Amino acid sequence: MNSLVLLFIAVILFLGAYIGYGGWLVKKWGIDSKRKTPSETKFDNVDYVPTDAKVLLGHHFSSIAGAGPITGPILASIFGWLPVYLWILVGSVFIGGVHDFGALFASIRHDGKSIGEIIRINIGRRGKIVFNFFAYATLILVVAAFTSICASTFAFDATVPEKLIGAQAGTASVLFIILAVLFGFFVYRKHANLGIATIIGVVLLFLCIFVGYKFPILKLSQNAWNIILMIYIAVASILPVWILLQPRDYLCSFLLYAMLAGGVIGLLLYRPTIVAPAYAGFEVGGQTLFPFLFVTVACGAISGFHSLVSSGTTSKQIKSEKDARLIGYGSMLIEGIVAVIALITVCYVAKAEGTPTAIFAAGLSEFMSKFGLSVEIGQVFVTLAFSAFALTSLDTATRIGRYIFQEMFDEASEPVKKVFANPVTATVITVGLSTGIIGYGYTKIWPVFGAANQLLGALALLAITSWLANLKRQSIMTAIPMVFMFAVTVAALILLIKQYVFSAEPNYILGVIAIILFALAIWIIIEAILKATKYTESSNVKM
Repeated sequence: MNSLVLLFIAVILFLGAYIGYGGWLVKKWGIDSKRKTPSETKFDNVDYVPTDAKVLLGHHFSSIAGAGPITGPILASIFGWLPVYLWILVGSVFIGGVHDFGALFASIRHDGKSIGEIIRINIGRRGKIVFNFFAYATLILVVAAFTSICASTFAFDATVPEKLIGAQAGTASVLFIILAVLFGFFVYRKHANLGIATIIGVVLLFLCIFVGYKFPILKLSQNAWNIILMIYIAVASILPVWILLQPRDYLCSFLLYAMLAGGVIGLLLYRPTIVAPAYAGFEVGGQTLFPFLFVTVACGAISGFHSLVSSGTTSKQIKSEKDARLIGYGSMLIEGIVAVIALITVCYVAKAEGTPTAIFAAGLSEFMSKFGLSVEIGQVFVTLAFSAFALTSLDTATRIGRYIFQEMFDEASEPVKKVFANPVTATVITVGLSTGIIGYGYTKIWPVFGAANQLLGALALLAITSWLANLKRQSIMTAIPMVFMFAVTVAALILLIKQYVFSAEPNYILGVIAIILFALAIWIIIEAILKATKYTESSNVKM
């Protein structure tokens, strides 16, 4: 099988879906381009800021495109490339895209409020409390898994001193963070021209890659990087967004687009042949295709984390409802392309070895060598781009986790609220809890993270479906994906509980997390059913 066929089918299908199915959703949901958005009605020039659609697309895509669309398909390829490929296509179009678009639109119609608030309004206060606990537990897993992935990416193995890719990417990433801080300072405090600053910033960004390649001075172990990254995300969670996160996301989007463009052009020139098996069997390596395929691929088809980004930051910046399809639905389809490219990189050779990062970087750099980029520099570039995906989501996850933790104490007494709703306390607890499970490594964390993340997506679809039902609007486009994702993730959690708690080699910490997630999911489903049976025409819903 020629990989260009897979890429061509995906691109054509996603373009058709964006125009056709995305356009149908716009009509059914009643997208109104003349209606004022929260960025206008609640403008404060801090959180609520009308933003150009192209700029917001870059910010949103950088935030949602974590390690998932690369790591997930590569790990899931043990079942064969065909089921992974089909799930990426179907999931991105009918489930992930609808989930992201729906979460963004629902938040816009609820004054830019979070999915938790949408659940409170349409399901009830207890539902919001349960959802927030669930979302917080999921974010702890996101931070732990992505920190482990980044640390393993940057790690230097002293036993193989000639292998410098990790040190090169780590050095370049630190230089990139310093560049982002300087960019934010000059643009937001010295009022430098954005266009000129962008050109200089992008040039310096690629200079960081070159310097990291030539002078890889940060030759640190994985444990050392775990510590550094935990300190970094704690500081990033507390700092004003303009000094680090916003400029990093903005500059990062150019890096990600360059990687995508380079990957596509490289594939067109290289035309690798898929030699891995199309189907390896229903049970592989102790895992069954259902439900673990749909859990492992994660962000490559649907990610509950996206709903937190859509309703957390993006909905407060969107300038017009007509932009919601491009930013919400379009970003998920772009992420689907990333997932397809990741799948091709792992399947064009008969046996791919190493971490997902190493596999992806090795494959993509070889493809890009066809247009003159050296494999060595290409590997550093792709590894840095991969880590940029993960670090951007890591920053966002830590900050959103801090927000949710603080929100849990909104109605507490003043002494309690003063302590636990404090940004520093909330950040320290969030990072500390993630540190407690990071030692297991991403390979052990990923299954329970995937189940939690996908179940979070099912809960977001539940919130959107409840809202649409309360409005007496058609909700089948969210109800069917919701039911499917609940079936997948509940089944996965049951199997994980069995594996972690009742096996010969139990892992009680991850087992307890799986039990808690399962209990919270069942609780919120019951809350939704109770709300549906009591719903009356006088229900308070946002039109």
